[in-house]
Amino acid sequence: MKTKIILRISASLLLDIIAVVFIIFLGDISRFIGYPVYILDPMRMMVILAIAFTPRWNGWILALLLPRVSYFLGAHPTIIKTSLMAAELLLNVWLFWFLLDKTKMSLLAILLSIVFSKVVYYLFKYLCIQLGWLSGELVATPLDIQVITTVSFSVFVFLVFLFNGKPKRR
Repeated sequence: MKTKIILRISASLLLDIIAVVFIIFLGDISRFIGYPVYILDPMRMMVILAIAFTPRWNGWILALLLPRVSYFLGAHPTIIKTSLMAAELLLNVWLFWFLLDKTKMSLLAILLSIVFSKVVYYLFKYLCIQLGWLSGELVATPLDIQVITTVSFSVFVFLVFLFNGKPKRR
């Protein structure tokens, strides 16, 4: 029993370290491979990995941690956008677990949680742009890329939950 708990915490910690390092070096990785990796929604990708493979609480931790790491260690994006991103990821995690508990359908839960959290993010981003708190484009990542990543993340979670069985409350 103690060994299982230690393994779960170790796996969560390992994923968290990889996620933080990935976010810290995201700009360097993008320059190295010549592709803007940030448009593939790397923070959500890490949160999705946490949802799929670690205890429920780890998704919450990454949703809070990754935007702040990006802001404090990478000085990007602005604090307003960092807050919007954290709120979006937290809503994504909460809504996924809420919908999964209610529907027992991982594909529906993850798909709706991603889409709804993105809609809320863009509504608040629009409001921040209108108030002058943010500048720039409302939608910086092309919609086709967003659709592809949303579908990919959703299918990934569906397959993980299909083959690993139903998640336990952890």
